[in-house]
Amino acid sequence: MASSSNSLGETKKYKGVRRRKWGKWVSEIRVPGTQERLWLGSYSSPEAAAVAHDVAYYCLRRPSNLDHLNFPPMVLPLTNHLLIRDDMSPGSIQKAASDAAMAVDAQYICNSLADRGSTGPAGDYNYTAPDDQDLSVQDYL
Repeated sequence: MASSSNSLGETKKYKGVRRRKWGKWVSEIRVPGTQERLWLGSYSSPEAAAVAHDVAYYCLRRPSNLDHLNFPPMVLPLTNHLLIRDDMSPGSIQKAASDAAMAVDAQYICNSLADRGSTGPAGDYNYTAPDDQDLSVQDYL
């Protein structure tokens, strides 16, 4: 498990997530009934890696309740959008998990650029996102 610190110094832990020593957040999950691990990717934020884990967990286990997920309210809309099926291959599960996590990472990176007032998409210095651009994970899905 990995942890991330918020501004108050508190630690938040996400299931299926760990941090590499160089700062990237990675996620993988065990395939039920085997010793095989399914690599889910490397991300800029722990939340993106946690979303990848949640989508893969749901695809592999089809849990009757969502208690073992990092973001339970978010998984069902994600799985509906990503066209999750019962007969998915490991590669299809990896892609669905990665697609969901990349959307979260895109939001994280956009928000980081806006918070720092740094170079924006057009290369302009002191870039800040327009006030009418309140981004959410659902915007990317």
